[in-house]
Amino acid sequence: MAPDLAHDLGWAPSACTLPTAEQPLRVAEFDALFAEAVQALARPERTRLLLDLVFGPDNAARAAGLAARENGCCSFFTFTLTIAGGRLTLEVTVPAEHVDVLDALQARAGAFASA
Repeated sequence: MAPDLAHDLGWAPSACTLPTAEQPLRVAEFDALFAEAVQALARPERTRLLLDLVFGPDNAARAAGLAARENGCCSFFTFTLTIAGGRLTLEVTVPAEHVDVLDALQARAGAFASA
């Protein structure tokens, strides 16, 4: 069962160029990825978040597509998708001035991953 999270757009930084009307749709895409694919998450550094995804080509393609579209509007994100040893990991890094956005992303992912 998914957590009862409103589509809180407070984590979308002012630097985001995605039109406001499209932001709830993007949040819903992230929520679906978090709910259906994230197995675990780790925060090895303040500016770095690791999402361990359910291994498979569909999740790899989905994460890559979402990361590419998100980078188009919030170019401060760096996404690295790693497929190795039967594992699928999405690494998200941000510059120090955007740690609050990464904090919010982690909180949202964690709420879904633990549901």
